[in-house]
Amino acid sequence: MKKKKKINKSGPKKLPGKYRQLLEFFRLNPRKSFNYKQITHQLGINSQEQKEDVIKILQVMEKEEIIEAVDRGRYRYVPDFSLFTGKVEFTQRGAAFVLVDELEEDVYVSKSLSGMALNGDIVTVELIRQKKGSRLEGKIIEVVERARTEFVGTVQRMKKFAFVIPDNSRIHVDFFVTPENMNKAKDGDKVVVELLDWPIGKPNPYGLVTSILGKAGEHDTEMHAIVAEFGFKVDFEPNVLADAEAFPDTISKEEISKRKDFRKTLTFTIDPVDAKDFDDAISYKVLDNGNFEIGVHIADVSHFVRPNSALDDEAYDRATSVYLVDRTIPMLPERISNHLCSLKPNVDRLAFAVIFELDKNADMVNYWVGKTVIHSDRRFSYEEAQEVIEGNSNEYKKEIQQLNALALKLRSQRFKSGAISFESDEYRFTLDENGKPLEVIKKERKEAHKMIEDYMLLANKTVAKHVYTKIKKTLPYRVHESPNVEKMAFFIQTAKKFGYLIDTKSHETISATINSMVERSEGKVEANILHPLAIRSMEKAVYTTKDTYHFGLNFDYYTHFTSPIRRYPDLIVHRLLFDYLNKKNGPDAEAIEKACKHSSQMEQKATQAERASTKYKQIEFLSDFIGDVFTGIISGVTEWGIFVELKDNHCEGMVRISDMKGDFYEFYEKDLSVVGRRTGRRYTFGDEVKIRIKKTNMNKRTADFSLIHE
Repeated sequence: MKKKKKINKSGPKKLPGKYRQLLEFFRLNPRKSFNYKQITHQLGINSQEQKEDVIKILQVMEKEEIIEAVDRGRYRYVPDFSLFTGKVEFTQRGAAFVLVDELEEDVYVSKSLSGMALNGDIVTVELIRQKKGSRLEGKIIEVVERARTEFVGTVQRMKKFAFVIPDNSRIHVDFFVTPENMNKAKDGDKVVVELLDWPIGKPNPYGLVTSILGKAGEHDTEMHAIVAEFGFKVDFEPNVLADAEAFPDTISKEEISKRKDFRKTLTFTIDPVDAKDFDDAISYKVLDNGNFEIGVHIADVSHFVRPNSALDDEAYDRATSVYLVDRTIPMLPERISNHLCSLKPNVDRLAFAVIFELDKNADMVNYWVGKTVIHSDRRFSYEEAQEVIEGNSNEYKKEIQQLNALALKLRSQRFKSGAISFESDEYRFTLDENGKPLEVIKKERKEAHKMIEDYMLLANKTVAKHVYTKIKKTLPYRVHESPNVEKMAFFIQTAKKFGYLIDTKSHETISATINSMVERSEGKVEANILHPLAIRSMEKAVYTTKDTYHFGLNFDYYTHFTSPIRRYPDLIVHRLLFDYLNKKNGPDAEAIEKACKHSSQMEQKATQAERASTKYKQIEFLSDFIGDVFTGIISGVTEWGIFVELKDNHCEGMVRISDMKGDFYEFYEKDLSVVGRRTGRRYTFGDEVKIRIKKTNMNKRTADFSLIHE
């Protein structure tokens, strides 16, 4: 960390009170400049004698380089090495950490020193403690930029005013709302509240209720609340819908003449049974030389969504479709996603394709990239395709089984080269007509799912390699950086506890030993702990123009080409690829990188929203089992309790240390365990325990468990 010379910021012995008042004034406004009249006015200094004192103090502060003259008679604070700008992230208990690019570690801020910052804000933090061997501690002195100004919460009405209690537990303060700003909201309503002001010295920000979502606890209300909490738009503006409606239903002969015609080649789609948009199709043909021509045809969204149109602006803003428990918030209007671009059977459709020639060993002999027109012969669900793979009779049985045989070889090649083979379990809910969860079902990924994934991966990899090595121009790549061994330490330690050694000598040994762990733990209790933990310990995949390596897949070149209906980066890839194939230049790299960054951020928000909707339904499901006993696995250990994931339904709750009976339990950070002082009974990550469901909190999306000792 680069330091400036040490400056005496405590002030001179003369006029200490007024000096410190001025110092605090400049610290709270570190980027603004003021003349002495503005300063005295804002500080409420009226007498001529006091104003003259201020002028003298300003001169002393300038001499000591605490402030600087930026213009005649105007002064600005000179930040010293202890002031930094960064993003603040709050814990659920109200403390915070400020993430600063220039510092190797985050700055801890206690709740009392967090000022008027809220989770996600860009702030100025002043280091107040930097002792050798201890963590950095600081004080937030300014909010530079608000992450957001609208929040979702539940109204708690008093006689003459109300508070809105935020749903997000990382928003650590309630919003004070006066009667005139209630907008007819009643006690218990779920609302959106806008931050109006946070007066100096007041413990709560002032808010205005801008919309009422419904009664807290009702299914639709809570789903709408999650959408609002993360700031997603549900409806499309009239001009966007008008853009979508402007396209004809039929494809012109002129457009078909520009494309490679695959309408007479066997083509079909394989998708979830409830899918409404089909964005990828597979064509199949046996060549005269005995090789196989496999086409991966992707909906040609770029033909309809043109740059700078209202459709494109909206797609850019949304960046991704969002999939909640019971609904989808699409990136594009239904006219585009479910109709014009959906590769439905028995109709002509426009596509962008990668056509592979594979030999019997699934080795690539040749490939072609370009625009096509197709006519899908059949729509399969994953379940139907799986039945064919397993031997059920079908007119396309031979073709599907051959496609699967080639996919198995592609998969084997990928894993032999060092790709990570684990998959995180996914669950879905069976809901009644009112949205109430009746059961939790594990999603099964069988051969049909994996077969389609193998061909999509091959297409993505081929497009990325083609642009990077042959065209050598800018593209949004999907990058997954190599793991940080320090970040993996807890996973490595936990895996070792279960008897799996993770070798961190190289990327290759990390992949090989993780794959060994996955294979050996399959079907065992620890798999549900170790597999997700391994994923969480790795770097997040992002979009960027600056690199190509994907550690998880072990691909030197990788992009997203196969889902432009639901991902904006795929749409960018289609446009750029078409331009490059036609010897044109695309937008400048800086504009593409900006879109990559935005898309990565929106993807993370969508993931958080999806998890929030799942968590809500899990807690709602558990609410019907208060007092019942379940077996679970300890999935997390903190200073205030242990998290337990239930084996039957994979819902999670907490056993609070304060509720653990029969001993005085203490948290040991080093090995992440909770130990009884008298009995020595130890609870740590991965242990199997029995619990009773004690209570649930729908607003906070939490469940409290109590331990059952046997």
